[in-house]
Amino acid sequence: MEVLYSSTRNKNLTVKASEAILKGLSDDGGLFVPNQIPALDKSLKELSAMNYKEVAYEVMKLFLTDFTETELKTCIERAYDEKFDTEVIAPLVEAAGAYYLELFHGSTIAFKDMALSILPHLLITSAKKNNIKNEIVILTATSGDTGKAALAGFAGVEGTKIIVFYPKNGVSPIQEKQMVTQKGANTFVVGIHGNFDDAQTGVKKIFSDKDMAKEMDEKGFQFSSANSINIGRLVPQICYYVYAYSKLLAEGKITEGEKINVVVPTGNFGNILAAFYAKNMGLPIDKLICASNDNKVLYDFFQTGVYDRNREFVLTTSPSMDILISSNLERLIYRIAGNDADKNKELMSALSGQGKYEITADMKALLADFYGNYASEAETAAIIKKIYEDCGYVIDTHTAVAAAVYDKYVKDSKDQTKTVIASTASPFKFTRSVMNAIDAKYDQMGDFELVDELSKIANVEVPNAIEEIRTAPVVHDNQCDVDQMQNVVRGFLGI
Repeated sequence: MEVLYSSTRNKNLTVKASEAILKGLSDDGGLFVPNQIPALDKSLKELSAMNYKEVAYEVMKLFLTDFTETELKTCIERAYDEKFDTEVIAPLVEAAGAYYLELFHGSTIAFKDMALSILPHLLITSAKKNNIKNEIVILTATSGDTGKAALAGFAGVEGTKIIVFYPKNGVSPIQEKQMVTQKGANTFVVGIHGNFDDAQTGVKKIFSDKDMAKEMDEKGFQFSSANSINIGRLVPQICYYVYAYSKLLAEGKITEGEKINVVVPTGNFGNILAAFYAKNMGLPIDKLICASNDNKVLYDFFQTGVYDRNREFVLTTSPSMDILISSNLERLIYRIAGNDADKNKELMSALSGQGKYEITADMKALLADFYGNYASEAETAAIIKKIYEDCGYVIDTHTAVAAAVYDKYVKDSKDQTKTVIASTASPFKFTRSVMNAIDAKYDQMGDFELVDELSKIANVEVPNAIEEIRTAPVVHDNQCDVDQMQNVVRGFLGI
């Protein structure tokens, strides 16, 4: 069964999976969505006998229907290799009354590796399938993790260049050092004077500039995206929810068909949307628990049906979630609007114009699968300390937001359904915030002293991603104002 992709802003614009991956964003500014969500065609019992790569193939083949079996399996083999520091790729750890799905064992120790390890291979395969001769320029905005994971994925990949914009003072010191020390002649990193939403809006503006696209084509370039607006980023994320369920089943923690809840710390809404797609494929998920930090635009949306970005932007200890415009929510809005591109376009136009929109009562009724809540900075720090003291398990600040919201959910609902929490980053990526939460005395230490101390108290080896940046020289020392982003891109490409 062929799955085609339509734009959320023009249902008549339909492309194949490989074309959607190549384009990243539709020409009309919309996001590509599958015209149907395919059902899993292997039983849960069959999936429970598979390893991560095998599960990934069974999920991705259903969405990327114009890829051959060989093409897709080759992409998967190249992606999920020794760059992951555990053989199982995404381990499940039982701690503090939940199952933590550790998605941070890739080369940049964040969940973005799960999709950004495979995206370059999907993209290059898509280019060959569509006889693309242009060099592909990956243009992306990051709130911290996507940037490094994309840089690591695309560095040295023939036929590509990658440009990453990040908020200069809006990422952790480790996140910044990971990006600015990235080697590779095809890589370029720029800190913008603004926040993540400014960077993301600037990137979208460049994508939708038709004159620039024409000029790029004449010079032998074309843009694509590594953000979760690219369907090639989203589809691989569905796989790890299916895998988590299959592992719980294989280990006898649940029975076949038993429902689980999933908690996801959420900023741009891509990771929880992947869980929603997994549920709609037939995976027995009950509640999708959407966890926000103090930038609680999504919590307010689930409470009221009003999405309103007109508010103070808060810099928190979970910077990857410091987002007020959750791009991937548009895919959900399109779906609950009955795949009505005109309705969706009207709402997105209101968001870019007045900074807010309100969904109808009928649309809000279709959000019953979701539970939204948020965790303050104090609650985030408290749960890190509590889980460490109770069971010796150390989680990062983003995972802590999810754990704190899960606690609130259980208190609110009394629901005892077995629950998977998406653990989206290694605590080593946010060492100072994590260690300060455990004990304020640690704030006297330097960044890498803290790394060694965390390794000691958690009884976990320092990840290679941290070791390699201890003494790495800064390669990228570029900054710009938001209105200069297009000129910076032109300068790097020499156009």
